[in-house]
Amino acid sequence: MIELFLGGARSGKSNLAEQCASDSGLEVVYIATGTAGDAQMKTRIEQHQQSRPSQWLLVEEPINLAQVIIDNMSTQRCLLVDCLTLWLSNCMFSVDDCYQTQRQQLLDVLEKVPGKIIFVANETSMGVIPMGEITREFCDRAGLLHQALAQKSNKVTLSVAGLPLVLKDHK
Repeated sequence: MIELFLGGARSGKSNLAEQCASDSGLEVVYIATGTAGDAQMKTRIEQHQQSRPSQWLLVEEPINLAQVIIDNMSTQRCLLVDCLTLWLSNCMFSVDDCYQTQRQQLLDVLEKVPGKIIFVANETSMGVIPMGEITREFCDRAGLLHQALAQKSNKVTLSVAGLPLVLKDHK
């Protein structure tokens, strides 16, 4: 079972995804992709850590997401990946822009995931087209990634103001 939660910044998508993981009744492995590159991000990460149940396992991985999924997947586990948008940024701005390779590895591994996996991602392409080339490239890559994941997902939910709008639900 693959679920995708999309939404803007502070839309409530992470809270909805975390509730879904808790409700699964499975052992939860929280896969965090964010890195504390500045004081504000460090504070955000700490707030996320404090809000999660202490019994959840934590794996921090900014780039090699497919491998972490392979290493942790099980029929008895729910993997919660937060956030795909940060992962995309990490890959794009790595020394070798490894995004295309990492993206393909992620999509390939989803064909064989036992158990449950939940993805959280920022919906970035619902407003004005960005002026800068790198920002447009980022939004294009995020949009295409979301489309590919939505195709593979059993359920897709858009979060707006903390409210879930189910876009797809094929159990």
